[in-house]
Amino acid sequence: MSAPLFSPAAIIELEAAVKSYALRGGAAFTALHGITLRVAAGEYLAVLGKSGSGKSTLLNLIAGLDRPTSGGVRVAGADLTGLGENALARWRGRNLGVVFQFFQLLPTLTIEENIVLAMDFVGKIPPAQRRPRAAELLELVGLADQAAKLPSTLSGGQQQRAAIARALANDPPIILADEPTGNLDTETAADVDAVFHQLGAQGKTLLIVTHDASLARGAHRIIQLKDGRVFADERQTAVRP
Repeated sequence: MSAPLFSPAAIIELEAAVKSYALRGGAAFTALHGITLRVAAGEYLAVLGKSGSGKSTLLNLIAGLDRPTSGGVRVAGADLTGLGENALARWRGRNLGVVFQFFQLLPTLTIEENIVLAMDFVGKIPPAQRRPRAAELLELVGLADQAAKLPSTLSGGQQQRAAIARALANDPPIILADEPTGNLDTETAADVDAVFHQLGAQGKTLLIVTHDASLARGAHRIIQLKDGRVFADERQTAVRP
């Protein structure tokens, strides 16, 4: 099989990516069927689809949390199919910020400490700059007055905004989010939506997996998945402010 042909203009690129999982009895389930996708630097992409359509599998391939059964995945200049686990972890820490649906903040650390710890793990930000940077990020997401609090004392919307700040800790060029408003009410989801829109305006590359059509309206481009295949890929001519 020939090597995938990647485009130097894309910051995220999948070339004929297939992902299958082995089932009991020797059968296999294919979650993604030959996905080819290119995302330019600075693009804000929303991925829509019903449960089981392959959205989270797609995000996991882009994040290097899973590997394709066949095809290629290149993100931020790295061919992820060719990286070992240690190299992949170092690459992920420097290039990706990931926002999860259930926040995954460490409960025994303050909000500020959660953000600083992300910088400590990667080592990209000099030690003397880590706490000032954490303060700047909390200001960005509207949580400057919550820095010393534990996650359990914050609302769901505040915890999600804190998780976004943590994802930005190492100034990654790419932000991935998996159903970031899935557990939030309409008002707090709108607050999180506003933060993503601000990041897009700053030139971050955003890929948001969501069921939320309102959140998707803030994106430059919407991909819709069905049964592991792309069945719609549309650019929005008027992105909602």
